[in-house]
Amino acid sequence: MAFSPARVVGTFINAGTVLAGTVIGTAIGPRLPERYQHRVLAGLGMITLVIGVDLALAWGGEDTSQSTPLYVLAGVLIGGLLGEWMGIERRLEQLGEYAQKRLSRSENSTIAEGFVDASLLFCVGSLTVVGSIQDGLTGDYQTLATKAVLDGFAAIALSAALGWGVGLSILTILVVQGGITLGAGFFDELLVGEALAVMTSAGGITIIGIALKLLGVADVKVGNFLPALVVAPALVGLVSLF
Repeated sequence: MAFSPARVVGTFINAGTVLAGTVIGTAIGPRLPERYQHRVLAGLGMITLVIGVDLALAWGGEDTSQSTPLYVLAGVLIGGLLGEWMGIERRLEQLGEYAQKRLSRSENSTIAEGFVDASLLFCVGSLTVVGSIQDGLTGDYQTLATKAVLDGFAAIALSAALGWGVGLSILTILVVQGGITLGAGFFDELLVGEALAVMTSAGGITIIGIALKLLGVADVKVGNFLPALVVAPALVGLVSLF
């Protein structure tokens, strides 16, 4: 199928708002005392925590069963082990560090941290998957446009504290959301009912992990849990065969 820019409008909008938010955040950030930067990051962390909890509770919504939490639990645990084995978080950090070495000579640069944190924050969760599928199948990019607004404000807060490395996450957005949009037909057949619920819930749990890092509570290596977004709904499909 030929590439059509019209099929990824929502992704382009999302990348644009993150870029704009990064420009604003990096312009404001250096003018803020360090304690204010910490408060901004803490505020973003608390908001992210609420969003994550809300999404995680999808395991008790419609189209779910008593087994749904078990699928989520197994998906997160197995996904985390797979991610650890694959070294996803380490590879993301290496990519960020490569960009940092190429683009900054400062030893205290936060380019790598900004890139990794922003990439995970903007590309993990049901809004990314569901919005991209809607955009690819019907051209309706309203969900991604809503996500774009949220990501734009988050980019302001994140870049105010971590700098312009946040802007590099637009590459991740283009690859992840654009890829899902262009392959939307395949995902639409699979992510329905309970499978969608467990993927949403697993995504919410990973977002809680991002919040814990932003709040300085714990670095749970969220990148290594990304396979959970595939494993959890795959378990639903596997069990349904029997």
